[in-house]
Amino acid sequence: MRWSAPSSFLSLFIMAVTFNVESLQVAAVVSFYMFAALVMVFVNKAVLNSSPDLPLLFLLIQLLIAVALLHVSAAITTKVKIPKPSVEVAKKLAPLVTVNIVGLVFNTLCLRDVDASFFQIARGLQLPLTIIISSIYTNSIPSIQVIAAAGVVACGFFVGVAPSSSVPLVVAPSFLSLTYGVLSSLLIAFHAVLIKSSLLHCNNSTIELAWWTNTGSAALLLPFVIFNGEPLKLRDMMQSSNWNGSVFFWGSLVTGFFGFLLCIAALLSVKVTSPITHMFSSAARSVLQTVLGVWIFNDLLTVNRATSILVILGGTMGYTWVKSQEVPKTPPRDLEQGDKQVVTGSTSGVSQKPADEKV
Repeated sequence: MRWSAPSSFLSLFIMAVTFNVESLQVAAVVSFYMFAALVMVFVNKAVLNSSPDLPLLFLLIQLLIAVALLHVSAAITTKVKIPKPSVEVAKKLAPLVTVNIVGLVFNTLCLRDVDASFFQIARGLQLPLTIIISSIYTNSIPSIQVIAAAGVVACGFFVGVAPSSSVPLVVAPSFLSLTYGVLSSLLIAFHAVLIKSSLLHCNNSTIELAWWTNTGSAALLLPFVIFNGEPLKLRDMMQSSNWNGSVFFWGSLVTGFFGFLLCIAALLSVKVTSPITHMFSSAARSVLQTVLGVWIFNDLLTVNRATSILVILGGTMGYTWVKSQEVPKTPPRDLEQGDKQVVTGSTSGVSQKPADEKV
């Protein structure tokens, strides 16, 4: 009995230290994830502004850097294993790889053609579309709360894209750029559905799937880069004194590297944080992205756009809250959250995998 008090004090001390370490770990991971994501958006936007005629080549370089960094990681640690090329596996993963690269292309084109602060509005239908596709695939009906949250997000999207007299025609997003955003969101939704079944062909290894996705996407994209004449455009631009090639080359390296880091941060974030933490970090990142877009690129922020971002954030936060309160009945088929578990290479703008924190 004489040792009960010191023992209790020691237990409390250990608990306090553990709590502080875990809190610092969560804060570090979330901060790193937000920083990497913001770097990706704004450096991508800077490169696409300086070289709007090289979007596919820019994306190809990012994918190749991701593959190269995976091989470097495999050489450094045994925890990263590169799969052996297999025609059979490649055929099974073809649907996922195709959806991935087409989605990345639309994502890149959307970011090129709209303001950085408007980018999140242009892809605002990502959550509703993912819920719809997932429900169709699983033959299930989402709860009323989930449908309501998706409805709020959809309303936010339409508020943001609605014509406004306060937006000059020269800076108003075109119908084509909005189409890019919607198609990107739709393909992300299909990607979320394909992830679970694709992991089975990669020994349930996210690293192996990352290698297949990036390598396959690069292989599929290469012919289109050539057919689009982008290598010749790059040669002509390098001979021009009006083009600042350092932005393109350094931007490609930075986004390729940070895209890889973003994937690692996403995995760490899933492991050490809760859905509620994701909810607030996503909201904070969206606000920062808007403020920085206005500050760095002089993006136009109207009442409609600000309202749209707030409504989308509100619906997304509501969805995250509802999902965090639900007890999943069939975890293996929780496709709406499955996309968060996969590492892939860099994307233009934001990480497509995880498919944004909204999903």
